[in-house]
This record gives sequence, structure tokens and C-alpha cells, in this order.
Amino acid sequence: MKQQDYPPAVQELISQLKRMPGTGRRSAERLALWFLQHGAGDARALAAALTEAVDSTSTCPECGFFATKGELCTACADPARDTALFCVVEQATDVLPIERCGFYRGLYHCLGGRISPLDGVMPENLSIPHLLRRVQSHPGCEVILAVGSDVEGEATALYLAEQLSPYSCKVTRLAQGMPAGAGLGQADAITLMRALQGRTGM
Repeated sequence: MKQQDYPPAVQELISQLKRMPGTGRRSAERLALWFLQHGAGDARALAAALTEAVDSTSTCPECGFFATKGELCTACADPARDTALFCVVEQATDVLPIERCGFYRGLYHCLGGRISPLDGVMPENLSIPHLLRRVQSHPGCEVILAVGSDVEGEATALYLAEQLSPYSCKVTRLAQGMPAGAGLGQADAITLMRALQGRTGM
């Protein structure tokens, strides 16, 4: 007697959904069943949106953020942006948290990762030469290194600072310290040290 299972098409759908980040077998199965049980309209709308997003989206040729194919991203195409400010981030997904704070008005540069020899990521694997060309064409600009504060992030920041040193630009690093709403009891020693080092006048 054969064991009952989903039809092959549903098994393939579950298998593909399971490939998504943070989605295990049970989550993929729940998603697949939701589409099957809520009619063809929702499934076809998702399929159409997914196809459209993949077919029409690329990376911005200037900064590396997401953009419509053949076009600049919103920030690079905005003439009101401060072209003397470059915020360097590891991944394109790091742009939006900075953008949503509503304070930064400059341009971005996405490296496409961070230096991590153990993971096989070396400086030549990152978008560093393009960053240097952008900085060279904007003498006197400020480059804000908004990379992570872990070991790989620090190594990346130090390498970038060294590479940028011959250029006429100001290189800064994001301040690090106490998060809003947190007390001293919740902070680790490194956070407290950096908060003390980066203290500002009142």
C-alpha cells in the first residue's frame, strides 16, 4: 500500500518555498497549502508580482542599491541629494534602515559584502574600485563607513580607510554607543567603551 502524500506539483512547490531564507519544511508546507486553499487568484497574483520583480529589477549602476533595470535608484537620480556625502554599507538591504531614519540626505555605496577570508570574501570581491572612482570624482567629500561593528566589519572599515587615505576626502565611522531606551545594565563592555569614546557635548 502506497503512503498518501501531496501531488508532485505541490511537493515541488514546497521544495521551492523551503529554499527561502528562514523557511523550514513546515513553514513551506503551510505557505503552499494557504495558496492552494485560497483560490488561484492569490497564487497567480504572487507569481505575477514575483516574475515582474525579478524581470524588471537590477542593481543601480552607481551605488549598487535596487533599481529598475537600466535606471538609477531613487537616491542617485535625486538632484536634491548631497553629492559630497557617501554612506558606505555592506549590503543593499542596509540602505533602508539609514534612509528611514529621515536624517541622512547624501548618496550611498553598497560594497556587496565585507572582507571575510574564512568565507572566501576578499577585497577584490567587493565594489571597492568603483567607490574609489566615485570619491576621486568628488574631491572634498565625506565617506561615512556604515559597516558592521564585528571583526569582519572592523577589518573592512580599516581596509577602506587605508584605501581612501590618498584621496582628498574625509573618512568617518558611524558612532556606536547606548541604544535608545536602554539602561547601563543592558550594555556590554564594548558598547559602553564605544559610548564613552564617542561622547558628545551637551
